[in-house]
Amino acid sequence: MQAGVLAMAGIIVRIIGILYRAPLTGIIGDEGNGYYTHAYNIYTIILLIASYSIPSAMSKVVAQYLAVGENKNAMRIVRMAFFYVVVVGGAASVLTWFGAPFLVESRSVPVLRIFTPTIFLSGILGVLRGFFQSFKTMVPTSISQIIEQILNACVSVFAAWLLIRLSGAADPSVIAMRGAMGSALGTGSGVLIALCFLLFILQRYNGRIRDGLKNGDKGAYHILTNKESMKVILTVVTPFILSTFIYNFSTSLNQTIYTKIMKLHYHMTEARIATNYGIFAGKAVVIANIPIALASAMSSAIIPSISSAFAAGDRERSKRQVETAIRATMTIAIPSAVGLCALAEPVTGLLFPQKLSLETASFLLMSISVTVIFYSLSTLTNAVLQGIGRVNTPVRHAAAALVVQTVVLVILLRFTDLGLYALSIAMIVYSFLMCVLNQIAVKKALGYKQEIIRTFILPIYASMLMGTFAHISYRVIKEYAHSRILSLMLTLVIAVGIYAILMIRSGAVLRSELQQLPKGDRIERILDKMGLLQVADRRVARYRKRKAEREAKKAKAKR
Repeated sequence: MQAGVLAMAGIIVRIIGILYRAPLTGIIGDEGNGYYTHAYNIYTIILLIASYSIPSAMSKVVAQYLAVGENKNAMRIVRMAFFYVVVVGGAASVLTWFGAPFLVESRSVPVLRIFTPTIFLSGILGVLRGFFQSFKTMVPTSISQIIEQILNACVSVFAAWLLIRLSGAADPSVIAMRGAMGSALGTGSGVLIALCFLLFILQRYNGRIRDGLKNGDKGAYHILTNKESMKVILTVVTPFILSTFIYNFSTSLNQTIYTKIMKLHYHMTEARIATNYGIFAGKAVVIANIPIALASAMSSAIIPSISSAFAAGDRERSKRQVETAIRATMTIAIPSAVGLCALAEPVTGLLFPQKLSLETASFLLMSISVTVIFYSLSTLTNAVLQGIGRVNTPVRHAAAALVVQTVVLVILLRFTDLGLYALSIAMIVYSFLMCVLNQIAVKKALGYKQEIIRTFILPIYASMLMGTFAHISYRVIKEYAHSRILSLMLTLVIAVGIYAILMIRSGAVLRSELQQLPKGDRIERILDKMGLLQVADRRVARYRKRKAEREAKKAKAKR
């Protein structure tokens, strides 16, 4: 349920992000998008090191102490985490301001400097989000994310327009740079309002939180000193930082490699490179990241739950949670990937209607659509490994995948004419390797055996049929509707309906799972009247019978 709350907020946040990026791109152009993306990628890496991993790391540690009744130690960890982010976040902000000329290209320097206060504020915000998540409530985090993105959208568009208007510049590159600076102001404004909201919530419910902690404290245990608390934080946060840093560093590394090779070997101008990369990262990647919001939400929600179960020695519950999370994620990630591939051109055209780059952006989106599945699964399994204490394992996997994809990218850029599509191939290689390596590690650590048919085979089957119908439906509807928006909306309704029917008829979704949904009983009655669940029941019964026969044969052979 908490994962659902966070997932819904994540999807809303991504939708808002997409909606404001369309007018923003219209103001600052693909070149401005390139300058912004270059600075934003470096800002993200610095944020990862300074504070980004704090919510996940804190929710894991605090949840473990709360699970065994050591509430005083949990609160001491929270206080030391605040101290950590103030020191580290402040230092990172100062270093970013003065080091900006060495980190990004010249026109991205002022954009990166505008991000520096946000680095400091994000650390404090992260501690507060981790604090609420450790109590297994995602509502404050979810609401703060939505508020953050709304203000981010409003300020980004207005500030970009205002700075361009006030600049009085004639050079298109200077105009693009000013617009990118305005967009960066929006990010900081969003973080500030989210921080104020969580501080208000903390103040309002401070008494209830204190009473709950006091009543749940078991009393007799060793109280951590400040030194021990900081050691715990560093021990847990450092692997989280390394894992998240390497996991996300591929984006900045790929951009740097692409920029250098295009400039040195193909003599491409800075403006042209920024424009090209703006199409790839500012359009195709932004759209592909929307469905991955579910995996990110599921990861944030599952860490404290798995940590609590694992700390209590309940390995079976941990495995059930992993199975449920992976199945729920794949149920959405697989059709999302197929849908983005089948409807790449209308989706891109609706969100980013710039005609000059529409075809390129659409083909790039098609090329990276499969990474929605790989990134969703690897993000989730990263969280599982971190939740059961295998925090160093994702670090090793990310490093190995990074080396392989970097070699592939350099070879493709240097010896082929693939250009931006080399970046797509590198993304696929990296996400696939992370996905496979993490899955193997989870299997070894938990003795977890991945269910294949209902988790992967049936959703792929349903998604492929859905994608085919969606592609044909859009072409037919557009012939009569003469409207991209109306055609796409009607096609999406048809696609979702086809996918849902196929998933239910095939037995990929069980009665017991439907009953857990909001209004699940009503949904079950409607599907029974339609005769869909009866077909699914027969399929499931046959599958279980064949499975039982296979297991009986194996047992007989062993005897």
